[in-house]
Amino acid sequence: MAVERTFSIIKPDATRRNLTGRINAVFEQNGLRIVAQKRIWMSRQHAKTFYAVHKDRPFYASLVDFMCSGPVVVQVLEGENAVAKHREVMGATDPAKAADGTIRKLFAESIEANSVHGSDSVENAAIEIAYFFAGYEIVG
Repeated sequence: MAVERTFSIIKPDATRRNLTGRINAVFEQNGLRIVAQKRIWMSRQHAKTFYAVHKDRPFYASLVDFMCSGPVVVQVLEGENAVAKHREVMGATDPAKAADGTIRKLFAESIEANSVHGSDSVENAAIEIAYFFAGYEIVG
């Protein structure tokens, strides 16, 4: 198994409800280590650029609005097969379909306000990490 890094966002619905520590505990209990973390408030342009891959989808404008609605916690997680592990721990996008014990089952309010974002591949993780973090900010 390979040690990887993946990118994670704790979304505005979760930061509003002060769930950052509880969500991070789930990551850590599942073998993911936080090697970089910061709390930011995304600008509209920042969110539009980050989610540009979805710009032609019907939910894009709502997603951008939501991601700018409050602070988020962006972080880099590291561990064995971190991308797949993180996605497993997050659970299905729709919290109603998420497995018991996953972050979205435990904390999400809706499909949009589903508490967390995670990279879907090692390649995208590298791109997303570089979008928010300089190399010196990641301390393994």
